[in-house]
Amino acid sequence: MHTYFKDKVIIITGASSGIGLATARLFAGMGAKLSLAARSIDRLESLASELTDDRSRILCIKTDVSVEEDCRRLIEETVRRFGKIDILINNAGISMRAPFLDVNLEVIKKLMNVNFWGTVYCTKYALPEILKTKGSIAGVISTAGYVAIPGRTGYVTSKYAIRGFLETLRIEHLNDGINILVFAPGYTASNVRNAALLADGSPQGYSPKDEGKLMSAEKVAEKLAYGLYRRKKEMILTALGYWDIWLYRRFPRLMDRVQLHYIRRKEKQNDPFR
Repeated sequence: MHTYFKDKVIIITGASSGIGLATARLFAGMGAKLSLAARSIDRLESLASELTDDRSRILCIKTDVSVEEDCRRLIEETVRRFGKIDILINNAGISMRAPFLDVNLEVIKKLMNVNFWGTVYCTKYALPEILKTKGSIAGVISTAGYVAIPGRTGYVTSKYAIRGFLETLRIEHLNDGINILVFAPGYTASNVRNAALLADGSPQGYSPKDEGKLMSAEKVAEKLAYGLYRRKKEMILTALGYWDIWLYRRFPRLMDRVQLHYIRRKEKQNDPFR
């Protein structure tokens, strides 16, 4: 697997933290050429200096994936520097914690713009290059892209939408030699819960989970690399996630009640959507 990624040109969005950061470190160690995208150029430049002394192998591009022009520029500058694109990893994303009744609709729009439209924009401009190399496109979603979770309307909707988009894209290009991977980690130790948006759009500012007990971003990155190497079309990482999805498909009414019971139990602890 290490030799497979050597000199591959890989774009990673949301590369400054969490899964994106861990993935950048992993692929750099495998000898890939990286195009790293995030809103914080300072973090990207610091990461690039950490990864290698040969800066010709890493391109850092300040990118807000909710802005179409930023995504177009990310793809064009990557091709200008490296001459091709082998893999696009749509990883950038944000979460939320609020009942739909209370949430400001701008929060839902922001979730869709970053999570869904960010994936669509980057994929739109990268696809012609991916077709040339018969490469891969990955979308990092979540088990929330299969199973609805109360208090996460914007997040769940965006992840369902990404899955539908990528699965449709796969069928459209079934005979073109490219691979489309829908990648669904479970709960992962990262900053996503701290940055999750509340009903008014402000960040939650803390994590209700014990981050030390969650799957590490480094482990998730290893699984992602394996999925890309094997050109898998779907990966659901945790046994709990797999069984949740299996049960939801076969016993949807039961699972609705299970989810509601879980949330009501959490409400008694004054933390309804953790």
